[in-house]
This record gives sequence, C-alpha cells and structure tokens, in this order.
Amino acid sequence: MTDKILRCREVQQAIGLSRSTIYRMIERGDFPRPQKLGLRAIGWRQSAISDWMEAR
Repeated sequence: MTDKILRCREVQQAIGLSRSTIYRMIERGDFPRPQKLGLRAIGWRQSAISDWMEAR
C-alpha cells in the first residue's frame, strides 16, 4: 500500500489548524515533522497525520 503525501493545505483541512499553529507545534515537538520533497516543497505522510489524530 502506498502512503499518500499530503501538502500543507491538505493537512490544514484535515486537522482544522492554521499553518502557523502547525509550525509552532512542530517546533515544540507536538506534531510530526514534514518530509522534504524538493528545494521548496514539503509534505507529510498521510499515515503520520492519521496516527497523530488518533493519539490526540
């Protein structure tokens, strides 16, 4: 099974938090770190977001 990569807007819609809140939580260690996809692109594995939502 392939794990889909979610971009920032998709993550925002899925969890209902703003971009700045997501990045603040990443810095505190309360949210999964994104993976680098290119020079200026990042994304999160769908499984990591799902796991985070279940643990919350």
